[in-house]
Amino acid sequence: MLTGIVIDALDAAGMERFWLDATRGRTGGLRLRFEPAAEPKTARKNRLHLDLAGGPDHEAEVARLLALGATRADIGQGSVPWDVLADPEGNEFCVLRPGHPGVLADSGLVAVCLDVAEEDRRAQSAFWQDRAGWQVTESADWGVRLRRGPTSTVSLVMGPPAARKTARNRLRPEVTRRDRTPGEYLDAGGNEFHVVH
Repeated sequence: MLTGIVIDALDAAGMERFWLDATRGRTGGLRLRFEPAAEPKTARKNRLHLDLAGGPDHEAEVARLLALGATRADIGQGSVPWDVLADPEGNEFCVLRPGHPGVLADSGLVAVCLDVAEEDRRAQSAFWQDRAGWQVTESADWGVRLRRGPTSTVSLVMGPPAARKTARNRLRPEVTRRDRTPGEYLDAGGNEFHVVH
């Protein structure tokens, strides 16, 4: 079962405070865990990022996140109907506008987004359905959405474009499974994930 996200951080305590405030403590039941890192982020774009709901006053929410220490980020997204920001250590995240497809909450964490190349979509979808214990609720040209249940406020979204992997991912899914030895593993696309009991 997908139960959390692990985030590498130079300042684990500071990043935990930022994300607790950024999500307003609303993570849809997922635990955000911060591991000390020896080096800063070097990749231009992470292969996994988080999406937050902007709520009914989207601009005020973006301003609140910027006041918490986020910055605007350009990862080559061009003109998109959401705002791309980065946390204090440069990990990008999206703030979705009201009415964004698939968003079932007006604040907090609403999606965990994993880059998946189009040709890998089927394998990754099957892999994460098995590991996460979540089911496909949408499948389209943009990618695949998995949810724990039909009313779960957080989804796992997989789709292109897939950022080139140059180093260990700074954000990684965490799954709870009693039938696997705890540790770090690779998914079907070569992305790290953690297994815990």
